[in-house]
Amino acid sequence: MSKFWSPFVQDLVPYVPGEQPKITNLVKLNTNENPYPPSPKVIEAMRAQVSADLRLYPDPNCDSLKKAVADFYQLESAQVFVGNGSDEVLAHAFYALFQHNKPLLFPDISYSFYPVYCNLYGIEAKQIALDEDFQINPADYQQDNGGVIFPNPNAPTGCLLALTAVEQILQSNPNSVVLVDEAYIDFGGQTAVGLVNQYPNLLVCQTLSKSRSLAGARVGLAIGHVDLIEALERVKNSFNSFPIDRVAMAGAVAAFEDKTYFEQSCAKVVAGREQLTQALLALGFEVLPSAANFVFASHVEKEAAEIAAKLRENAILVRHFKQERIEQFLRITVGTEQENQRLIDVLQQIL
Repeated sequence: MSKFWSPFVQDLVPYVPGEQPKITNLVKLNTNENPYPPSPKVIEAMRAQVSADLRLYPDPNCDSLKKAVADFYQLESAQVFVGNGSDEVLAHAFYALFQHNKPLLFPDISYSFYPVYCNLYGIEAKQIALDEDFQINPADYQQDNGGVIFPNPNAPTGCLLALTAVEQILQSNPNSVVLVDEAYIDFGGQTAVGLVNQYPNLLVCQTLSKSRSLAGARVGLAIGHVDLIEALERVKNSFNSFPIDRVAMAGAVAAFEDKTYFEQSCAKVVAGREQLTQALLALGFEVLPSAANFVFASHVEKEAAEIAAKLRENAILVRHFKQERIEQFLRITVGTEQENQRLIDVLQQIL
């Protein structure tokens, strides 16, 4: 510990992102990136911004992007918040909406940034166990709390909570913010955005990193009642008044405007997921039902850590979690058809 640190820093346990190694001919299936590139219109829009105008600050309010998101979902721009990746949006939400001296509820197997933010902001965390099928039970969230947050589909399981069940959680928590983290919703789920005008306590968070292939641009957003959005804006403007740069903003706007490419890209990922699932089942894996761009699988005989290590020896990366209950599972991102086939070929050799 450095003597120059603020006292609380020594107690922080930072989030550990998926490995980003420099390995030749790597099949990278560990960080849930989209295997397909962004829309050509996105690249064109971003290139147009690489000009002398980079000497100028971007629009601090991100009006063009808020309008593109609002138009896509048929809402008002005032219901949209944008930030530097969904992780920053989540950070602002934790700070602005979940500090109520009551526990924040979230699943025990979930996005591992949630406990990190609780630790950072001094928020009491209460983890709610998934059921034996790794599903969220809405009844478990009918208890006193300072907020509720969960990914839908869940991560790392990929399991989807039906919109009717999301609504049950909203109805049972009218005095708390319910944040639905929809990083993977476009790969098989129904977004809760359509409920924001009914439930002033609902905040929906999304990212352009997955379904719109812009992980490298760092753009995230939240949609909700204007009162919730104002809270986020107050925190954002007390932290970083220019969260989205000119290039990223132009690309994000184009990504929302090119709906046809977006739908085609998602459809390819979904088709790849189904093919990958069937191939894994044939190799003796148990695979949880996934509505994301990844699958969560465990083998009936082989240790997950051993499989992951042997895949790595063959320049294939998947994600292995050592957390209790899921230590025998591997999270495998859906790759291109060629990447998925390479994975299956190597797994056949390993097994």
